[in-house]
Order: sequence, then structure tokens, then C-alpha cells
Amino acid sequence: MTMWFIILLAIIALTMLALFYAVYGLRCVFRPCLSEKTAAAASSVSVLLLFIISGLCLRFINAAVIIWHLAVFLLIGSLIRSAVSVLFGRKLPEKTVPVLGFILSFAVLGGGWYADHHVWRTEYNLVTSKKVKPVKFVMFADSHIGTTFDAEGFAGLVKDMNAERPDAVFIVGDFVDDDTSREDMIASCRALAEFKTSMGGYFVAGNHDRGYYGAARRGFSMNELTEELVKNGVTVLSDESVDLGEHLTVFGRRDFSVVRERHGSRSTPSELMTSIAPENYTVVLDHQPTEYDLLAEAGSDLVLSGHTHGGQLFPFNQVGQIIGAVDAVYGHEHRRASDFIVTSGISDWAIKFKTGTKSEYVVISLRGSDSGDR
Repeated sequence: MTMWFIILLAIIALTMLALFYAVYGLRCVFRPCLSEKTAAAASSVSVLLLFIISGLCLRFINAAVIIWHLAVFLLIGSLIRSAVSVLFGRKLPEKTVPVLGFILSFAVLGGGWYADHHVWRTEYNLVTSKKVKPVKFVMFADSHIGTTFDAEGFAGLVKDMNAERPDAVFIVGDFVDDDTSREDMIASCRALAEFKTSMGGYFVAGNHDRGYYGAARRGFSMNELTEELVKNGVTVLSDESVDLGEHLTVFGRRDFSVVRERHGSRSTPSELMTSIAPENYTVVLDHQPTEYDLLAEAGSDLVLSGHTHGGQLFPFNQVGQIIGAVDAVYGHEHRRASDFIVTSGISDWAIKFKTGTKSEYVVISLRGSDSGDR
């Protein structure tokens, strides 16, 4: 909780600084027809209105993101104006700064909105020394149903993912959100039944699946979510493993939030691996990308995670890894003989822009080193 308190204070401080600079940077818009004092007041009112309206429409964290970008691009516009003056001896009009600030902010945040609300396909091709037949997995995480799409929109994504003809589907946490309605939860679980696989669908809970505010807020509990998933053919794993056949085993770990926030416990990687035949290829589903060294040491072959949303915003992409909250933020990494993949997710939680990544589902093609082109 201390870490989140520090992050909250940093967000507040950054937002206050951005608000002050935005007010300063926009004064020149009002100077031609108002006194300096009145121009400052008009600039203050304009920035506050932008912040409040954005907050009411998109939540205040998104209002903060908008103001951060406006302040940064006003500063960049000011630096460009100064550079032109020094290098070419020509002063650009003062209003160039706010014009550049608004154009660049709109372009970057518009692109970030699109990257957040549209879902791309990302593919990884993996090779193992173990004797497994070629298989294809589809993995997705962080759908947070009801944030960027409802159950109907999710059903459309299931259709796209099912077109990949996967052998197995892995749902790596935060399938629902704290604000997901009961109706959307049930309909989204029903959409999962449309997957046609030979090895089935597997789910591990994320921190938001369990809910932070109890069943009263969203109208269903974690147990009810589990029941709906199982009813629609999805196997729910919590520190459990399933043999998929073809020398493949899938593990599902309890989410790290059980330990970090809920004062519970979960099996260690070495405990998970004790019952597995060494010739089996092991896929570990773990919502939060943590304990990489322990998982590699225990002999995990492939570890799939979400949770980070790919870092979400540039230049803050790597903050989670820098402060030690996670071991990776996005993409594919190889440690010892283990592969680790973190997805940016198919949706978001609170922030509605992805300026440092994009929404995606993941397709993983796996083959043994001696399987050739079979």
C-alpha cells in the first residue's frame, strides 16, 4: 500500500505542475484582447474547465493524462520557438506555442485512443528441444469487460481469435472489472463457448476478477464468475495443473495479489513442478509477471502473463519494472531454458489511452526442434 500511496502522491504532484504550466503557456491566447491579469485568469478558467470536463467524461485520471500531454507539448512548442529564434534569427508568433501544443497533444492522444480501443494480432514462434508436436495457442488477458467494449464487442473478438484455429486458449486474468455488470459477465462467458479447440480453454484469475469492492458493487462474486466460466467449457485453475496430452501440461497460478494485497498464499514454482514428468512441456499461466528467476529455476518452459497493459503510457512504460513491482512489462524474454511472454491485453482498466503500446491478443506457435515442418 505504501508504494501505491507514493504513486498517488506523484500523480497529484505531476498533475498540479502540469496545470500550472498549461495556464502559463496559454496566457498568450488571451493577451491581444485582455490585460495581463485578466489573460492569466481566462487561461486559468480555460485549463480548469478542460480538466473538469475531461474528468467528468473520462474519469479524472484521464483528465490528468490530457493535461500532462498538453503541458509537455506546450513546453516543446516553446523550445521550438526559442530554437528558431536562435538558429534563424526569426521570432515565430507567440501563438505558435499553444497551436503546436494542441495539435501535438491531439495527435498523440488520438493515436493513443485508437491503439487502446482497437485490438491487433501479435504472433510468437517458439521452438523447444522437447518432443512435442506443432501446436498453436491463443492467449489474451485484461479484457476488463465493460471498459472499452461490452459483451457484444467481446464476442466479435472471440470470433477473430477462433479464426486462428487454436489448439488451446489461455485467458490470463482480469477477464472482468470491478464495474463489469452481471449481464455482461454472463454474456461474455457465454461467448467463450464459441471457441473450437482440441485441448480446451484455461483461465487464471487476476486481481480485478476477484473484485476489490465486493459482489454488491458489480452484482456477482468470484464464485459466480467461476461457475459461468466452467458452464461454458473453460477450466479454471488456481495452483493446479492439467495434462493436455501430447507431452503438454498447463499450470494455473493463484494471482500474486492474493499474497501482496490479500495476505494469502500460493504454491511456489518448485512446488508446482514436482509432479511433472521432465519430458513434458509446461505452460504456466500467471496473471502478474513476477518470480521469473524462480520459475526459470523450477524448469517452466513457457510463462504467460498480462496485468501490465504493456506499460500503457510513454515514457512511463518501464516504471513497474524499475520499481520492482513486476519482472517484465511487455513482450518476449528468454531466461535459462524458459520463455516468458507478457501481453499488453485486449482492453484497459482506467486509462483510456495507450501511447506506449497497443491492445492485442497473442498467437503462439510452438514446435519441437525435431518436428521439422509438420
